[in-house]
Amino acid sequence: MTSILSLSSVLLALKLCSGEWCYEGQLSCESECTGPSEWKKSFLQCGGQNQSPINIITRKVKHDPELTSFIFDGHEDIFNMSVENHGQSAHFTLPESVRLRGGGLSATYKAVQFHLHWGKDDGQGSEHSVDGERYPMELHIVHIKEKYNNLNMALNDSTGVAALGFFFEVSSEQNKNLDKIIEALGKVKHEGNSSEIEDFRLADIIPQANTLSYYRYSGSLTTPGCDQSVVWTVFQQTLPISKTQLTSMYKQVLFATEKPMTGIFRPVQDLNGRVVYTSVKSHCLCVLPNLIALFLCLFCVFGQQRCFH
Repeated sequence: MTSILSLSSVLLALKLCSGEWCYEGQLSCESECTGPSEWKKSFLQCGGQNQSPINIITRKVKHDPELTSFIFDGHEDIFNMSVENHGQSAHFTLPESVRLRGGGLSATYKAVQFHLHWGKDDGQGSEHSVDGERYPMELHIVHIKEKYNNLNMALNDSTGVAALGFFFEVSSEQNKNLDKIIEALGKVKHEGNSSEIEDFRLADIIPQANTLSYYRYSGSLTTPGCDQSVVWTVFQQTLPISKTQLTSMYKQVLFATEKPMTGIFRPVQDLNGRVVYTSVKSHCLCVLPNLIALFLCLFCVFGQQRCFH
């Protein structure tokens, strides 16, 4: 009987681990799930050339005048929104009336969901980084072209998905606009749990579209199967969150393994020759020449004044 039970336990463990992926922080002696470095063995696209997230090197980005302001439709609307614990993260479902256009996109995109990536406490937790700096949390808002019925259909199109990324920075004051999200996470502690947020408005947590500067590149989903069908927009302006709020988020939610949901981010991937574009002209490279020009102008002006006296 003992041997039969042991065999059953092994088979159950194999069933649970087979084909399952997890984040680096979930790997342990007790867990045999597939970590980020091994995703490509089970999910071939995770080893592709256009993977996300990436490290954005600001001195190498190129200005693209086609990257104009976005037009956010439905962001001011008030709606009820469901949230569900998927075992690796919590997804907040958005209505199709929330739409995205402009911003150099080739079509109008409709919203599907948003989710968050965080680390532990106020440590590194964002997926993307800028000049090697990682932020404590990153918000991803996922959209698909309006002609598609669902995400799976959009993933067959190389530009079928438009994802918006917003970084959070720790603030000394609480961001009250996040209270509904934090409260909702407390109601979906376990995998499969779902709840609803009433009277939510997306504009309460993200800035006005016409004030935003951003980076743009072609990439992928940051979770398996890592489909390379995503037009990524990573915004330069950060959003505030207090350390207390950040801690509340990860302490309230559990992985499918019943462990605290921390470290839910994929490491940055190689650019492999891709170019990252920006919606604003670079000022850094122009500072020194402009200062020299200013001093020369002042020198000429004062020199001429001496000549006239």
